Amino acid sequence: MTAIVRLDFGQSQPADLSGVPLDGADEWFTAAELAELRLPGLPTDKSAMNRRIRDEGWRFRQQDGAPLCRPRVARGGGTEYHISLLPGPARLELARRGIGARPTPAQATETSGWPWYDRQGATTKAEAEKRLAVVRDIYLLKESGMNWTAAVVGIARRERIGVSTVRVWMSLVKGVARADWLPALAPRRKGGGKEAEIDPELWTLYKSDCLRPSSATYASCYERVAAVAAQMGRSLPSERTFRRRLEAEVHPDVLKLAREGEEALRRSIPAQRRTVEHLHALEWVNIDGHKFDVMVTPPGGGKPIRPMMVAIQDIHSSKILAWRIGESESAALARLAFADLITNWGIPVHCLLDNGRGFASKWLTGGALTRFRFKVLPSDPTGLLTALGIQIHWALPYRGQSKPIERAFRDLCDTISRHPATEGAYTGNNVLNKPHNYGTRAMAWAEFVAHVDAGIAKHNAKLGRKGRFYAGRSFDDVFAASYAAAPIGKAKPEHMRMALLAADQKRVNSDTGEIDLFGNRYWAEGCSHLRGNQVTVRFDPDDLHREIYLYDQGGHYLGAAQLIADTGFDNAEGARITGKRWKEHRRRIRDGLEAEQLLAAEQVAARQADAPAPIMPEPGAVRIVRHRGQTAAALKAVAPTPAQPKPSESRIFAALGHLRAVD
Repeated sequence: MTAIVRLDFGQSQPADLSGVPLDGADEWFTAAELAELRLPGLPTDKSAMNRRIRDEGWRFRQQDGAPLCRPRVARGGGTEYHISLLPGPARLELARRGIGARPTPAQATETSGWPWYDRQGATTKAEAEKRLAVVRDIYLLKESGMNWTAAVVGIARRERIGVSTVRVWMSLVKGVARADWLPALAPRRKGGGKEAEIDPELWTLYKSDCLRPSSATYASCYERVAAVAAQMGRSLPSERTFRRRLEAEVHPDVLKLAREGEEALRRSIPAQRRTVEHLHALEWVNIDGHKFDVMVTPPGGGKPIRPMMVAIQDIHSSKILAWRIGESESAALARLAFADLITNWGIPVHCLLDNGRGFASKWLTGGALTRFRFKVLPSDPTGLLTALGIQIHWALPYRGQSKPIERAFRDLCDTISRHPATEGAYTGNNVLNKPHNYGTRAMAWAEFVAHVDAGIAKHNAKLGRKGRFYAGRSFDDVFAASYAAAPIGKAKPEHMRMALLAADQKRVNSDTGEIDLFGNRYWAEGCSHLRGNQVTVRFDPDDLHREIYLYDQGGHYLGAAQLIADTGFDNAEGARITGKRWKEHRRRIRDGLEAEQLLAAEQVAARQADAPAPIMPEPGAVRIVRHRGQTAAALKAVAPTPAQPKPSESRIFAALGHLRAVD
């Protein structure tokens, strides 16, 4: 097969067919027309014909570099396919019906041109140049007065070429402009032989096996298809024939995507190359974390670990401006690195962050519109970078090319991790690259931190830097030259307090006014006004025993709250402090009550003495009350007899009181 498939996924206009002899009006057919013709070897249904076209990739097939598919220029549009895509029996049937006649050689020569010639190889072009020299010499002799026959015979003898061959070359340029003689004389040799027929079912099986992510070898795919063909009783062409057809029909990038994945496809195209010459110092910074391949004992002792460093790099000069080392990558470590950057150099304009959980923490980027980590709530506290007005940009996940600091980390692996001072503690960058003395020692934490500080200082001061605009200068020199002339935003004390403190949302206890933070309790006099309210708490996660700062939801500063330390059950000092706090609070509240200048109760009563007496309404009817039970008996016992005087009213009420007491 001589066809070479070339796909241009970015091409929006139809390909130029001017240089290809495929412009016969009856050589192009739509899927519906092919189905209506009912040709042998082709489906007779339009839907089935479209499936056949899709499965065999007719849209991507080419001949001599020209596509065999073109838009239909007629009402309704559509797509037309060239007759050369049809199987042999179908083409023979079209020829029998008088459809699809090939253009004459003169027409083919006329439609051929430079686009076709440019796609040819060196052998074809060399042959065309040889023929052009012969034809030009013949025309020179003719113009000098020699007749055509003598000129042709003379040049043919000189070049030792047959006269008939020279006459054929002369006929190729007849009627052609001299500027187009070279492509007209180029040989158009076609591959010999007949294309091997492959059963469509077996071909689909082979192609599907080859386009698996497992990347099986083409030979093994052919062997499996051959086994199926043997069971079906069908013959197969050679494995090389299958391979040639696969390479011709399937674009190499499609093969790469199917067999190696999207990342391999991305690496197959040129990467973006960005320039930083238009930037100035501290305009853009890049922050990322790096885990050292060195075993170090943690500050509090315990099992050795591989420390994590969070570093900030100036993108213009590649200088590492700030770094902090900890046991793991966290927002607190990044916050401390930013505090060093702001204190020593200033506030950057843009910051490129990794999309990790530590850098996307609300402590750093809370309130940013482009933050896509964690649950974003309107009540989230404003992060450090957002509050300082630093424009946040996120690097692409798993894309080291988008983070310039990765290049510096590669250098630090050699100058710091493989330094003689780390001998015996170096672990290697993976389990296969462990040195033979792996695990023989672990560095002390303070020793390693000092070693990293010295290594980064040497990295920044190294002379002889090449590329960009370094011109042999160091990163320190490039940064200093730009820093001296660049507009730099300096940090204020409020900025520093915000940089050194993390933020979180807490609700003040509705009963006591205390604030619970990481198991600690904080309280201040002003918390009485905040009971039950949501506040933003800014604190230092490295020192939870110091005071915390409270802000309302609008970002207004409310005050500071002190730690209420827990005390032992038998600790008298703790009880004394608590009692003192209560007495002071009670005294201040009493003073506040007296300051209100309230009236005494007697004064309030006197002011209300002239109030009108309540009006008692008269009943509309009087109901007779009949006494029953013990009340009636008591009244009967004290009722007057003819010999006794009438009982007084006081005796009656005394008797009733006695009955109530008994009851």
